[in-house]
Amino acid sequence: MRCILLLMACLLGVARSAELVVMVDSTANMPMARVEDGRLVDGVHKDIGEILARHMGRRARFVMLPRKRLERALQNGEADLLCAYMPEWLGGDYLWSRVVFTTEEVLVTDASVPPVRALGELRGRPVGTILGYFHPEMEALLGKDFVRDNAPNMESNMAKLGRGRVHHILITRVVLDYYQRLRQPPLLIHPPLPVMSFATRCAVSRKGHVALREIDQAIGRAARDGSLAAMLTRFR
Repeated sequence: MRCILLLMACLLGVARSAELVVMVDSTANMPMARVEDGRLVDGVHKDIGEILARHMGRRARFVMLPRKRLERALQNGEADLLCAYMPEWLGGDYLWSRVVFTTEEVLVTDASVPPVRALGELRGRPVGTILGYFHPEMEALLGKDFVRDNAPNMESNMAKLGRGRVHHILITRVVLDYYQRLRQPPLLIHPPLPVMSFATRCAVSRKGHVALREIDQAIGRAARDGSLAAMLTRFR
């Protein structure tokens, strides 16, 4: 019996070593993730996981969890990594990879109101944001006058802007480009006002089965062969 248990443990270890287990927020929307019947079927998170796994000679397996459970699960080693985040966005003790891709957060104002020339003009005005996401640059500038109008996800945020429920939203450039391309006709908006640029990375579990060095090497190879850049272009 003991031999059988040892054999099973060895087989499980071999199977895990052939995988790259990628954690994904199950509440995310496109272009970051499309989830159908609890399974990740498309999006930036899926592409990043598969690109890195391919460059590591592994098979990507995705673990879907709601946003509020990601941090504890990753710390417990339920997955190897969580990508397209910044250290400021996650609580907990992780290793952080080299940069995966850089994007920009922008302020979008609908064309029915005057454009915002400087972020200080937003004092006391509702700004569409996503529940659970942090905007330290806005909080530092506006303090208590940063009035958040939270939505559960970016799709809802864009819908609120389209219906006139809010006139301003914070959104990343890649997500804005994706939704504007899909909408026919696109929302009428002023040219987006840059808020900040940020470089996203992968949070690597200290209890996972993949070394940070392996992740960094895979990111480097994916950057050199253009697969990461091509992935982002697909969603713009």
